[in-house]
Amino acid sequence: QVQLVESGGGLVQAGGSLRLSCAASGSIFSINVMGWYRQAPGNQRELVASISSGGRTNYADSVKGRFTISRDDAKNTVYLQMNSLKPEDTAVYYCNAEVRYTSISYNLYTHWGQGTQVTVSS
Repeated sequence: QVQLVESGGGLVQAGGSLRLSCAASGSIFSINVMGWYRQAPGNQRELVASISSGGRTNYADSVKGRFTISRDDAKNTVYLQMNSLKPEDTAVYYCNAEVRYTSISYNLYTHWGQGTQVTVSS
């Protein structure tokens, strides 16, 4: 059983900053890719940023230069630093992790957090 718990969402004015955190716990041997997705009302869930176990990052074009993803493997935690926020960043943000449960199996299992609301006012 693996749980992902997000925190750090809230209401902020345009141009402001927020830092999201997502801590994974439970039956974890290692975590491969960790990522942040978002879903605005009426829209599909979209990838915001991801980071591999080796530290390779990937960003949606809409957030490049404004958002930074990082991870702390000792804490099984992924972060999303969001700067220069815009009203169009308003969405529920979800974290995602590809988890390897044991040293015996190389299978990866995808887990999602419950989501945290980010609202950017103009």
